[in-house]
Amino acid sequence: MLNLLDSASYLFYIAVIMTDQLGEFEQVVLLAIMRLGEDAYGASIRSEIEKCTGRGPTPGAMYTTLDRLEAKGMVTSRMGEPTAQRGGRAKRYFKVTKAGTATVTRAQRAYQKLLSGLPLIGGAHASWCLC
Repeated sequence: MLNLLDSASYLFYIAVIMTDQLGEFEQVVLLAIMRLGEDAYGASIRSEIEKCTGRGPTPGAMYTTLDRLEAKGMVTSRMGEPTAQRGGRAKRYFKVTKAGTATVTRAQRAYQKLLSGLPLIGGAHASWCLC
């Protein structure tokens, strides 16, 4: 049975430490936003992810992830101007925060360490490529 101090420590872990953890798709979304810079909005993020990974995320999965990343402080968003091409709707633009950049960098470095020197299918070793 947990005592009060253990409970408080556990809640601290969930509230503070876990917000610093990223799932694979969260990392993919953050990296796509970073690649796009000022032009990172829903459709462009989905397109960048598909171009680089070969996987086309559903809008629902992507927007749920973007909202979660914003709640974690990993991204910020702003609304652009409404346009006639979009039926008067505005685009929602995203930007990765310093915390988001630091967190995704830390996660990617951990993956690189784990992959380093591992033989992959076909006899090649782990390496990184650009899309």
